[in-house]
Amino acid sequence: MIVVSALFWSSVGRADDADEALILPDVVVTGTQESAFEAASQHIVTERDLELQAVDRPANVLRLVPGLITTNPGGGPGKPDNYLLRGFDADHGTDLAGFLDGMPLNLRSHAHGQGYLDLNFLIPETMKRIDAHKGPYQVQFGDFATAGAVNFVTRDMVEEGVVQASGGQFNTQRHLLMFSPTKDQVRSLVALEGFYTDGPFVNPNRALRLNGLAKATMNPTAHSELSIIGTYYQGRWNSPGEIPLRTVESGLLSRFGSVDPYQGGRTQRSTGHVRYRYDTPSGGTVFAATYLQYYALNLVSDFTFFLTDPVNGDGIEQVDRRYVYGGEVGYRQSGKLLNVESSVTVGVQTRRDDAEVRLGTQRQWVPLGTTSDSRIHEASYSPYLRLEFQPAPWARLTGGTRADYFQFNVRNLCQAGCPQNPSGSVNAVITTTKGNLILGPWAGTEIFLNAGTGFHSNDARAVVSASNVQALPKATAYEVGIRTRPWDRLEVTASFWLMDLTSELVYQGNLGTTQILGATRRYGMDLGSRIQLLDWLSFSGSATLNTAEFRETGNPIPQAPTMTGRGELTARLPTGLAMSLQMVHLGARPLTQDRSINAQAWTIFNFVARYRPQSKGWWQRMEGFLSIQNIFDVSWRQTQLAYETKLTTDAVPVNGLQFTPGGPRTVSVGLAWHY
Repeated sequence: MIVVSALFWSSVGRADDADEALILPDVVVTGTQESAFEAASQHIVTERDLELQAVDRPANVLRLVPGLITTNPGGGPGKPDNYLLRGFDADHGTDLAGFLDGMPLNLRSHAHGQGYLDLNFLIPETMKRIDAHKGPYQVQFGDFATAGAVNFVTRDMVEEGVVQASGGQFNTQRHLLMFSPTKDQVRSLVALEGFYTDGPFVNPNRALRLNGLAKATMNPTAHSELSIIGTYYQGRWNSPGEIPLRTVESGLLSRFGSVDPYQGGRTQRSTGHVRYRYDTPSGGTVFAATYLQYYALNLVSDFTFFLTDPVNGDGIEQVDRRYVYGGEVGYRQSGKLLNVESSVTVGVQTRRDDAEVRLGTQRQWVPLGTTSDSRIHEASYSPYLRLEFQPAPWARLTGGTRADYFQFNVRNLCQAGCPQNPSGSVNAVITTTKGNLILGPWAGTEIFLNAGTGFHSNDARAVVSASNVQALPKATAYEVGIRTRPWDRLEVTASFWLMDLTSELVYQGNLGTTQILGATRRYGMDLGSRIQLLDWLSFSGSATLNTAEFRETGNPIPQAPTMTGRGELTARLPTGLAMSLQMVHLGARPLTQDRSINAQAWTIFNFVARYRPQSKGWWQRMEGFLSIQNIFDVSWRQTQLAYETKLTTDAVPVNGLQFTPGGPRTVSVGLAWHY
């Protein structure tokens, strides 16, 4: 139901008469909103969904997207999660594109990993929704949008301000202040967050995260909107790093111990983003956006211990300093073409990364030498065309094409003695096309047919240093799916998909080397459902099955997820009590091509409850909440990898499973004051 209030200004009598305002009565419009989905696998995480989620790591809210699993790689608030989706272990973001109100978040040619997607600067309470797309079927997404893309959409304002404090085990605490200074001509939002934890580790994390967001939205004219967004983020942490499984099984280490306790990092990120939209009298829309980001990271790690340097150890330091700037401008026109409802969007996106990235050796934070030091200028220019047609009430066709032109420029800054010193310039271009056919609805059922090509860029240092490295490897994907709502209380989705990638390449930032793995194929199915069991009780669940293999050999792709699952039982009582019991599952998967080492499957249960009294009085402004993560205290492993390490007690290197532990049962409580 929509309530429309009309305000009509008229001039009565002579030209110098005062204007009079005629207030027309509210008009109530009721109707059914038609689906705007273009694929069965498309998903929207709503503000209501986000209310009952633990927010110790902001990226964990992505677990609400069916089939998307996030795991903590052992870093604190500054090292992004690992993202697992559709047969991709997308590492820190290589095949998952992230955006904040349309501003790209992945970092190209990063010191630690290609497409580095650090979401720790997000404040979940500021989100209006999260738009999630799987596959490369959307024209507006280019680089890194192969397995999928997520866009975090922020609120313009909040009706109530909130002051919130929470605390829990392991000296964990989180504080939040959020309010809207203005709500009329200018809609504004200010949010500040502080988070600290020591974690369950033998050597405390001492992880600190400070976040801020300011946003102002206004309408310069009746037909235009201007939005200005700024964010600031700072983090520091100690990290236990990955530890060999054999050290835990032999009793040498606790599962929360560390071989090298001198690991961790410091990071900072500031962003500014301006968006503008103007609706023309002819039914068109002009839109434009520009952004500027500053980013810094010092990351100290030790993965192999004494494998390379038996005296000083194998500690490394990765340093990244960069500015990212760019924007988008375009025009959208809706109307009828040959009596067919249609719209055309043309636009161009630009982006440039000016970065200095360095890899060196260290011991206990003391630099020992430089492996590589590069100045990187990487730019892209991306015109695109999007078309939408509705030739019949039961048929929609969307899609289009885009071209991405890249410039890779790398300059070696090492004076002498660097083992890796890439330098050079390469230009590359790729054209991708997308097409989506939506049929229905018939009896609440829609059928989706999707096909498209996409890509992820490779690290500039690898592109300029090796002639056999594809700068922009192409992904080709197909999907067929169904979304049905046979009655109001039940919704079911199912999709079957296939994706081919022309070149699986990994730039190993820890070593400064490139590993070319060849062409790959992934395929699988996604299933999801949501049912309203009672007026106050609902259940949602999803399961995915994935196969990921190399085209030439048929061998499995190491670390690729094969099965994921999620379930959530949610109760929202009229008394103001809301509760959610959640299950997350990641199946076993091979860590080597010969399947000799496999990752452990895990299943954890979490519980979140919030209570805000509904009876009138000062206490109605109070809200209490409780979070219990890993209710059954399962010993599980988050990041799991297979590679060689050497300890001081080892006579020879040992190839085995390395992991970061999943958290034990963790309880936190909090209190909020709304005003």
